[in-house]
Amino acid sequence: MGFKPILIAFVVGVTAPLLPASAYAGPADVVGVKVNKTAPNTYRFDVTVKHGDEGWDHYADRWDVVSPDGTVLGTRILHHPHVEEQPFTRSDVIKVPDGVKSVTVRAGDKVHGLGGEEMTVVLPE
Repeated sequence: MGFKPILIAFVVGVTAPLLPASAYAGPADVVGVKVNKTAPNTYRFDVTVKHGDEGWDHYADRWDVVSPDGTVLGTRILHHPHVEEQPFTRSDVIKVPDGVKSVTVRAGDKVHGLGGEEMTVVLPE
């Protein structure tokens, strides 16, 4: 019975270094969102994303603002890796339709796409 944990530890220790580097950095997480109303139905989003960016082949490449019904209201494209700047914050101004009181902000990366931690925020009046 004590043999199995040792065998598992050995197999993980031997095979983990053989995995591609992209297997180590998980999906991009939204770790902070600040929202300010700049005009009617218009909001500035300051979104903080955390991701184990590894270079041009694997980095957080966008964040989206999504309405409760799943409509993508806006996307901020991230054009380069932020290997030395983690977490990082980028901003964009997004128009939001009448009647939408809250939105979800999600991030994606070049390898995993969407799937990390999201944040839902109430829009200021």
